[in-house]
Amino acid sequence: MTDSAAPPPLGPGSGSSPTGAGRVRRRRRWLRYAAFGAAFLVLVAGGAGWFLYEKLDGNITEDTDAAAELARYEKERPTVLVAGAQNLLLIGSDSRAGKNGKYGRNDGTQRSDTTILLHVSADRKSATAVSFPRDLMVDVPACRKPDGERIEPMFAMFNYAFEVGGSACTIRTVEKMTGVRIDHHMVVDFQGFKNMVDAVDGVEVCLDKPIDDPDSHLKLAAGRHVLDGEQALGYVRARKTLGNGSDTERMDRQQQFLGALVTKVQSNGVLLNPAKLYPVLDAATSSLTTDPGLASLRGLYDLVRGMRGIPADHIQFLTVPRQSYVYNANRDQLLEPAAERLFTQLRTDATVVVTKETPADVQAETDQSYDNGDGSGMPDEGISYEDSGYEGGYDEGYEGDDGWSDEKPGAASPSPTPSPAATFRGNTAAQDGCG
Repeated sequence: MTDSAAPPPLGPGSGSSPTGAGRVRRRRRWLRYAAFGAAFLVLVAGGAGWFLYEKLDGNITEDTDAAAELARYEKERPTVLVAGAQNLLLIGSDSRAGKNGKYGRNDGTQRSDTTILLHVSADRKSATAVSFPRDLMVDVPACRKPDGERIEPMFAMFNYAFEVGGSACTIRTVEKMTGVRIDHHMVVDFQGFKNMVDAVDGVEVCLDKPIDDPDSHLKLAAGRHVLDGEQALGYVRARKTLGNGSDTERMDRQQQFLGALVTKVQSNGVLLNPAKLYPVLDAATSSLTTDPGLASLRGLYDLVRGMRGIPADHIQFLTVPRQSYVYNANRDQLLEPAAERLFTQLRTDATVVVTKETPADVQAETDQSYDNGDGSGMPDEGISYEDSGYEGGYDEGYEGDDGWSDEKPGAASPSPTPSPAATFRGNTAAQDGCG
C-alpha cells in the first residue's frame, strides 16, 4: 500500500476558499464606497465653501466712481513717504435711503456723519484713528457732483465734501488738509453699523453716568451694558441730552465704542468660531462700499490680518486738534501748530501717544490762540473753545443752514520737524468709559 501526502489545510483568507474570497471582495467594496464617500464630502464641503466665499465676496459694493475721480487728480495727490504704512478713510454715511428712512426724512442727499482716518504703522505694531468733526471748516477742492456737474473750490464745512462729491471729494479734502495719502476707503451706513454690532452679539460699554435720551430711545443706568445694534446706533449718534451736548463728547463716545468693538472682534470667541465669524463677515461685507483694492474678501483679509496682532492698548483714538471757528462759535477750525504736528507724525509714520487729558503744550497753544490782545488770555466775545454744535438730536440734520462760508482760510502753518513722539488727547481700545 502506497502512502500519499495529504494536502495542506487551507488557511483563513485563502483565495481558494469561497468564504475567504467573499471577505476580500467585501473589504475592497467597502474601501471603494468609503473613498467615494470621502470624495463626495470633500466636493460638498468645497462647493459649500466656494458658495459662501462667492456670496461674501459679492456682498461688497465697489466704489468705481470714486476710483475714476481720484485717478483724474493723481498728479496733485500726496506721495507715499513710508513704504508699508497704510492709511484708510472710514466714512459713516447719514443717508436715509431704503431701510435708513426710519432715522429721518430722505431728501436724496447724504453727509458724512462720522469720518475717521485710520493709520496703520508699517511695522503693524500700532494703529491710530483720527476723527474729523463734521463742522470743521476746511478747503474743499473742485469736485464732481453725482450728476456730473463740477463745483469750484470753496471754504466750507467738512461734511459737505461728502454731500456734494461723495467719497472721492472727501478723500481729496482730507489729503489736502493733512498731506497724508489715502490708500483705501470704506463707506458704511446706519443699517451696516447696526448689523455689525448684532453680528458680534452686542458690544459692552461702560457708562459713568445714566442715559435718558428720548430721541435715540436710550434709557440706561450708569455701569456696564451690552448694547445691541439699535442701541449702539443711538449711543454713538445721540447728543442732545448727553453731557454738554457737544460734538466733542459725541466723538469721544464714538471712539470708545469703536475701541470696544475692535476688542470684541479680536477676541477668540469671534475670530476662531466659524459659527460666529460667518455672520460677522456677512454683516461687514453687506454693509460696505469700498475702493477696488478692498472690494474682495482677499483685500479685506489682508487688511485685517495686518491689524489683528496689534494690542488693544496700541490702537489709539483721538480727534484732530481744533478750536471754535473765529467767525462762528458753532463751527470748528484746526488748532495750529498742533494739527500740523499730528499730520506730520502720520505722514512720516512716527509715534503718536494719546492721554486722557489735554497735553500741556496743546493746551498752551489753545490758550495762546484765544489771546485777544488785552493780556487776559480770554477769547473775544462770541468765541468759545467747546464746539456747541447744533441743537438737533438723534435724527435732526442741517435744515436751514447751507454750511457755506465766504471767509478765506488763514495762511498755512509751516511743517514742524518730526519728533520721536507727540502726545495728544485721546484714548485706546483698552480703555472704557468708566472711571
